[in-house]
Amino acid sequence: MLRLDGVSYRYAGAPRDALTDVSLSVGPREFHAVLGPNGSGKTTLVRIALGALVPLVGRADVIGRSASSWPRRDLAKLVGVVPQREDNLFPQRVRETVLLGRYPHLTLWGRERAADHAAVDRALAACDAQHLADRWLWTLSGGEYQRVRVARALAQEPKLLVLDEPGMSLDLKHEMGLFELVLGLVQTEGLGVLMITHDLNLAARFADSLLLLEGGRPVAAGAPGQVLTKQIVETVFSWPVAMQTVDGRPHMIPLRQPKESRA
Repeated sequence: MLRLDGVSYRYAGAPRDALTDVSLSVGPREFHAVLGPNGSGKTTLVRIALGALVPLVGRADVIGRSASSWPRRDLAKLVGVVPQREDNLFPQRVRETVLLGRYPHLTLWGRERAADHAAVDRALAACDAQHLADRWLWTLSGGEYQRVRVARALAQEPKLLVLDEPGMSLDLKHEMGLFELVLGLVQTEGLGVLMITHDLNLAARFADSLLLLEGGRPVAAGAPGQVLTKQIVETVFSWPVAMQTVDGRPHMIPLRQPKESRA
């Protein structure tokens, strides 16, 4: 569904590549997470995967076709996206916002059908946001707005879901609920998922495969137990950690630095 082969990219005027020789493949019923420190190239990877940027080297394909060659409306029928940042300047209610996810499926005259409203209802329910449906966006908390954004992507009924740090602003219940929801969509609906996240432990607990970036380069890729080792995590994030195993998955615990290191 999504394939990046040997992708490299450098922004105009930048002294170095934002990405160098990065490869990634996401198929149906697969949950892949991309990790890395700030500035490691994660969001650039998403932009290339969605065709917003064209790699200088390598290829980025969606269902066997160059990501940048897809008409935006056709791509939106296949790929649901929750971007990292978004400012909504329009006075809208939640239901109207989630209904925007149905735009790629609307008829020539743009009239919503019963199927469109049913898709919105399912998406709101999946994100525990039915009670928000009639609220104005500007009255929502950051976490509530994040759930509405995820619901809008689900209303598209995509085959591939791309989420860039979707857990931001979510409390414990709703962050765990989001990951459980995404995993359920993978297992029951056959979605492919690419998630960018800073939460190493949730990525390890839910994802099938991890890609760890540093300075735009892949450091490790594969099953969580292969990627999130004590040595790799401490090297990439420059911080001491202890590693445990929870339900057969690695679990990272940040440690206090020795006093001499903090002096």
